[in-house]
Order: sequence, then C-alpha cells, then structure tokens
Amino acid sequence: MDRNEVADEGVEAMSAAEKPEKALSLQERIQRILHPEDFMPPKPAVVAMSNDDNMIMGGAVATQEQCVRYLLRNNPYPKLNVSPQELVAYYYEEGSRTGIRPDIAFAQALKETGYFRYGGTVVPAQNNYCGLGTTSATVRGAYFATPRLGVKAHIQHLLAYASTEKPDDNIVDPRYDLVRNSYGEKTLTRWQDLNGRWAVPGVGYGQSILNDYYKGIINS
Repeated sequence: MDRNEVADEGVEAMSAAEKPEKALSLQERIQRILHPEDFMPPKPAVVAMSNDDNMIMGGAVATQEQCVRYLLRNNPYPKLNVSPQELVAYYYEEGSRTGIRPDIAFAQALKETGYFRYGGTVVPAQNNYCGLGTTSATVRGAYFATPRLGVKAHIQHLLAYASTEKPDDNIVDPRYDLVRNSYGEKTLTRWQDLNGRWAVPGVGYGQSILNDYYKGIINS
C-alpha cells in the first residue's frame, strides 16, 4: 500500500464532521448544507473542579501551557519583564519547591494584576504580582529586583498562611514573618480562607480566584 492509499484510508475513517470540505462526497455536501449542525466539530470537554481545587497546597492540575494560553487569550500584550512562558515556569518551580498549588497561585496573580494590565497602585516595574504590601490606594507596596523574586515572594506569602514550615531557601517575602507570627500554629487550608485576610474586605475573594480565573485556565 503506498502513502496516498494510506492517506485515503485515513480520510475515509473520519466522520463527516472531521473531513475537509474537498473530501466530502456529493451526498455529504448536500447533508452539510441541509443539516449544518451535524457537521459541527465536537466541543472540548469542560473539566469540572474537584474538591482538591479548594486547597492552597497541593500539586498542579492545569498545565503551564494552559496558564499561558488563558493569559494571552485575555491579554495578548501583558506588561511583564519576562515572557509569559518564563513567568508561568517560575510559578511551577516555586510551587513545587514549597507545595503551594502553582496553577491557582498564577490564577490569583491574574486577579491581582488584571491579567497583567495593572492600572492600579502597583506598576509593572515592581514585579509584584499579588499586591504585597499594597495597603492603600497611595502605597505601592513591595518592589522585587526580578520577576523570579516576585514570584518567590508571592508563593512564600501563600506559604506563610498555609503552613508552619519555613521555606527551605531564603525568605524574600517582606511580610512573611508578620503573617507567621500572627497566626502561630494556626494555618489556612482553602483559598476561600483568604477572604478578608489577603484582601479587605475581601468578600468572595477566594471564590473569585477559583471561579473567575482558575476555571478559565483549567478549561482553556
């Protein structure tokens, strides 16, 4: 069997909805005109969130590619000092180092920065992706020398709320000790627990991270 015959068999094995226009028979073309809904390609399955997606700590479910794709779909020109791919990779590296969910932490960064459009108190030069130290409309908050340090500080700040274990590398989050000393042996486990804590008044803050941003990532 030659290559063309193999290709022809592959086309024949396709459903009518999958075939290119030129490969359709006359009868199939007529049916496409009369019943176009039967020739629509199948929609991608929507992935439902599991209960584990409420947890601040855990492994990633979404891929790095999904994170990048969702960001660029909502903002093709993010104001970043590295590529979107590099920034997402930092979240996954720092998340795996500490046990923080990197995909949802990135969803939180999208919420805090408006898909990296900014426009509020924090400016892109700060490499501050979660509003660290921004306590009012006139206080810009923390500055970080590099995007990687900004991501590390974000992940460490989540860790300060979620675990009594200190990071195994240097602490760059300027408010890490403030949170840890305040909470003592107490920890927060769910993203919803950040309501009124990460943001004030923060009504529905954690739910918004999950429903308005993370769901978009996981279904992208």
